[in-house]
Amino acid sequence: MSELKEQLSLLGRSTEYKQDYAPEVLEAFDNKHPGNDYWVRFNCPEFTSLCPITGQPDFAEIRISYIPDVKMVESKSLKLYLFSFRNHGAFHEDCVNIIMKDLIKLMNPKYIEVTGLFTPRGGISIYPYANYGRPGTKYEQMAEQRLMNRE
Repeated sequence: MSELKEQLSLLGRSTEYKQDYAPEVLEAFDNKHPGNDYWVRFNCPEFTSLCPITGQPDFAEIRISYIPDVKMVESKSLKLYLFSFRNHGAFHEDCVNIIMKDLIKLMNPKYIEVTGLFTPRGGISIYPYANYGRPGTKYEQMAEQRLMNRE
């Protein structure tokens, strides 16, 4: 357990909320089952960001699903990271792709997908989806297949 505490600096400490986009708060820990393929899913039903044009808030549920390899994202750091978007100006599609790319950089998962279920603005809902499968593996094929079969 002390080894895990050395890897994670946020868990069990007082929380400092960043005022803008902060990928540096993301932390990872070792997957105890790297030989197994299994899903990890996070739902963030209270995600907020700002419209980069109007500065008005946008609200969404962000869904992150991934198949880990060696590293996994620590949930408190993910919460603080997602919270850091609240004053960040980015379009819905940008938010989803930025989140996915930051998590790929952090963990190098076998597969990951991120969906944003943004609440309507002007009568239109936007649900951007991005995914990634490790190149040259069955996960790359899985990513292509899941992308092509989206509704």
